[in-house]
Amino acid sequence: MADPKDTAAPGERVIIKKYANRRLYNTASSSYVTLEHLSEMVKQNVDFVVYDAKTNEDITRSVLTQIIFEEESQQGQSLLPIQFLRQLIGFYGNSMQAFLPSYLELSLASFTEQQERMRKQFSALGHTPGVGVFDEQVRQNLALFDRAMKMFSPFAYGKAEEPMATPRAQPAPPPPAPSASDEALVALRKQMEAMQAQIEKLAGKS
Repeated sequence: MADPKDTAAPGERVIIKKYANRRLYNTASSSYVTLEHLSEMVKQNVDFVVYDAKTNEDITRSVLTQIIFEEESQQGQSLLPIQFLRQLIGFYGNSMQAFLPSYLELSLASFTEQQERMRKQFSALGHTPGVGVFDEQVRQNLALFDRAMKMFSPFAYGKAEEPMATPRAQPAPPPPAPSASDEALVALRKQMEAMQAQIEKLAGKS
């Protein structure tokens, strides 16, 4: 079978047709492809869109979700932690559902940019970054995500327990200087508030 991307021009979006027999047809290479082919195309930054051959409906989202399911089903390929999946499911129907996709896109884009920067820095030094380095970056991104969720929906996390009384009140430490990540979160929150106001405005008209 021909390479599923060998006839696609650089930057050109490849059209994939899905037929009733679940077969996927690459219109650029005029060949049938599999989910594994599409997975490789994603990893090689080949842009494609999948249409139902009968209804011409865009089913790219469901096909990409199926690819993730196939990847997660393979031994040793699991990428999504169980707790993350539970939290993600909990957002369906939640008031935060409309805002989460934008935040996840921003978070993953930031994560990818950071990893690429780290690879270039280590490559310049002639070293390969260890797993521990990436683990620390993951912890930082998860902390950023947790702080953002508390900022956007503080009541979702419940009230904090009242601190025990102390004989003498201690002066509060000075607030830390805002970091670039905090500034990005504030900007994102303002954008989400504007989106919410627009939604409420449209709902009022209806």
